[in-house]
Amino acid sequence: MLGDSKAFSGFAVDDLERAKVFYGGTLGLRVTDEPAGLGLHLGSGATVFVYPKSNHVPATFTVLNFPVDDIERAVDQLTAAGVQFERYEGEPQTDAKGIFRGGGPLIAWFKDPAGNILSVLEANITA
Repeated sequence: MLGDSKAFSGFAVDDLERAKVFYGGTLGLRVTDEPAGLGLHLGSGATVFVYPKSNHVPATFTVLNFPVDDIERAVDQLTAAGVQFERYEGEPQTDAKGIFRGGGPLIAWFKDPAGNILSVLEANITA
């Protein structure tokens, strides 16, 4: 029934202008102003809708994943751009750079200015 629908995902932020600067400037995504929010245009061709919510509470799970060919290089470049990677002790446990190497794809988590969790992962994942 919905197999041909041009579905898209979305998530909330507390400050649309800060999100625009972060996603467009820091992460280098093409960002467009849309009615009631922003469009994040991903390399896959997909668009994610970001909308403001005054009582926003960040998700406790990863809302957006960015597959990369080389996680070391991606983490270094994002760190140089001011991104701070999450450091986890226990399960999962990350290394000093914030990279999880405990099985499965290499992955590193970081947050946008609204506290939403994003990741870069070294994996051959297609949408």
